[in-house]
Amino acid sequence: MRAVAAGLTDVGLQRDHNEDSFAILQDHELYIVADGMGGHRAGDVASKLATEAIVDFFRATAAEDFTWPFHFDSRMSEEENRLLTGIKIANRQIVERSSRSRECHGMGTTVVGALFSGRKGKMYIGHVGDSRAYRVRGGEIRQMTRDHSLVNDYLLAMPELTEEQKSELPKNVITRALGMQEHVSVDLQGDDATIGDCYVLCSDGLSGMIEDSEILDIVSKSPSIEEACRKLIALANEHGGEDNITAVLVRIEEEPSPGGTQKVSLSDTLPTTLTASTRQGDTKPDDAHADTPPAGEAKPKS
Repeated sequence: MRAVAAGLTDVGLQRDHNEDSFAILQDHELYIVADGMGGHRAGDVASKLATEAIVDFFRATAAEDFTWPFHFDSRMSEEENRLLTGIKIANRQIVERSSRSRECHGMGTTVVGALFSGRKGKMYIGHVGDSRAYRVRGGEIRQMTRDHSLVNDYLLAMPELTEEQKSELPKNVITRALGMQEHVSVDLQGDDATIGDCYVLCSDGLSGMIEDSEILDIVSKSPSIEEACRKLIALANEHGGEDNITAVLVRIEEEPSPGGTQKVSLSDTLPTTLTASTRQGDTKPDDAHADTPPAGEAKPKS
């Protein structure tokens, strides 16, 4: 099996700049979405730092003599260790930049990363925050990640909360993100992939504006993953486009036979990291960012 991918990001209808970033590193079958936060436009700095740090680490570890900056956990696979370490490096760089720069103080970013191993037939997913990963398979959609949000933390502690009680909780507060603390806890999982699976990585500007059933419908019926990306972002904008919107779709295919004709995906020609919005000309006012709490506290996302 092999993975092919395509991605797109959009500023949305109510922002004047894009704080989302994504990366497609096809040589390593690595895919990342990050959603930045912080005052003084520091959110875009944080999300770019995250994607670039993870990509740089994967490229550097292609050399056998590279020394890993964090302990290799023998209880986990090499793929899990690489994804975990890349995210930890990103967190460290964001914390260091935040401490050095007044303009970047308190910045942070969510991140969701997917690493495919064709040899093992597994998709490894790591995430921090509320950027999500979904899997579309056989006409069904499954959310693979759990949002690190105040609402979800309350539901874990008090699952008997009524709908009225849940409605009183702030929905834009995340409890875990890169840059919040010197050490970050990363949720990791490995999923047995099958040919035809499509994994959707997205910022909450997408998942917060359209229903899971709508994601399923678009991904299942679109003729290509590139077209599905465009339709997902268009629908999120039709529903209000309240935040930046990013989608990266990863489809699992059968490896072409040697000497056969190989289909070239748009993702094969994409730059490693794309952060430019498709709506750069928009000048709609951005919502004011809330003051960033001290490191370690839950942060409201703008």
